[in-house]
Amino acid sequence: MASSAKRRQLDPGVEESEESETEEDSGGSSEDSDEEIQQEVQVDFEAHTISDNDHDGIKRLLQQLFLKANVNITELADIIIQQNHVGSVIRQAEILDGSGDEDDEDDIFGFITVLNLMERKGTESVEQIKELVLSQCKTHHQSAAEQLDKILNDNSKPVSFLISERFINVPPQISLPLHKQLQAELMDAHRTNKPCGKSHYYLMISKTCIEMGKKNKPQQKGKQKEELMFANAEDEFFYEQSVVTFSYSVQEESDSCLSGRWSFDDIPMKPLRTVMLIPADRINTIMDKLKEYLRL
Repeated sequence: MASSAKRRQLDPGVEESEESETEEDSGGSSEDSDEEIQQEVQVDFEAHTISDNDHDGIKRLLQQLFLKANVNITELADIIIQQNHVGSVIRQAEILDGSGDEDDEDDIFGFITVLNLMERKGTESVEQIKELVLSQCKTHHQSAAEQLDKILNDNSKPVSFLISERFINVPPQISLPLHKQLQAELMDAHRTNKPCGKSHYYLMISKTCIEMGKKNKPQQKGKQKEELMFANAEDEFFYEQSVVTFSYSVQEESDSCLSGRWSFDDIPMKPLRTVMLIPADRINTIMDKLKEYLRL
């Protein structure tokens, strides 16, 4: 029942992280709930090779990203599992005292991978992602739509869709070793002519939000950066290095905190999805900035 995949080594000190309680479990008194919210639980995380057992968990996380968008996430999860020579899933470290629940041993808290859009051209889910991104770009950043369309359809400079999804209470410290591991796997795939080799650009869709009432102006990148809040903190560094970026609202599709309906300091927030196109040669710069941010 447990996955037979190899564990991937994360940097020392990163596996051990703090996981805060969320707004779930509201059955107790408000006083008890306040006390629970202030508690921190020490959790160790491990990165594992993606396996068949991760299908349902990956689908849940893809649903968290795409919400009600017309994307075949079942097929997308199948593709991610088929090309498991790249990418990792995040699991809680094994509890040695034997007190863990066997039913939860294959639960995942997040995953990271890439899909080469040129190699997967014609696949339903990949074409749906491209259609989603281009249609939203024409609506929210029309001046960049032609450029983005040209890049996504240029077979000489392949674009890979970078997916890094995790639950909101998994800390950003885990992102750096995951991204470094992914880049090492991509280099190996390119060297051995496996799928997901060389990419010239990375396309990302990031969960973000903005204070309710503020208008979204994606063309004003510097100003927009100050207003956007990122569900995955490291995505801000990808945003800074992107050559095309725009955001679109998913307020009508969101019905939970994990979907993006958040509140910071009692300020209502409007959930968005922010699309970014990042040149592959800027990844090292992003990793350096992330390392500095995390002080690792």
